[in-house]
Amino acid sequence: MGILDELVKTAAGAVLGGSGQGGLVEHALGLMNNPGTGGLTGLIEQFKSKGLGDAVSSWIGQGENQAISGEAIANIVGSDKVQQIAGILGMSSSEAANGLATVLPHLIDQLTPDGKVPEGGLLEQGLNILKQKLS
Repeated sequence: MGILDELVKTAAGAVLGGSGQGGLVEHALGLMNNPGTGGLTGLIEQFKSKGLGDAVSSWIGQGENQAISGEAIANIVGSDKVQQIAGILGMSSSEAANGLATVLPHLIDQLTPDGKVPEGGLLEQGLNILKQKLS
C-alpha cells in the first residue's frame, strides 16, 4: 500500500470517528474511485437506477443521511464484489455488506460537502476535503 493510500485510509477513518472500519473504508473508496464503473458519479447512478435515488441524494445533500441495508449494497455493487471484500477482510459477506452500508453514506457525505458531486480527480479532491476536516 502506498503512502497516499495509507493517508486516505487514516484520514477517512478519522472522519468516521475512528470506527475501526479502515479496511471497509479503503474498499469503499476503491468503489468510489473505480474508473471502470464511472467513479463516484457512476456509483451514484447505480444507486439511482436500482431505486435508491432518494437515499444517495440524502448523502449528497446537506440534510441527514438516509440509511440503507447491506442487501441494497450487495444489489448495487454485486454480491461477488461483496464476497471478494469479505474474503480479503476476513469477515462474512453479510458483515462486509452491512459495513459498506454504514461507511459509504458517510464517505459520500464527506466528499460532497456543498451538496455537489466533485468533478475530475476524485481522489485528490477527496483528500483535500478530508484534510480540511482533520484541520
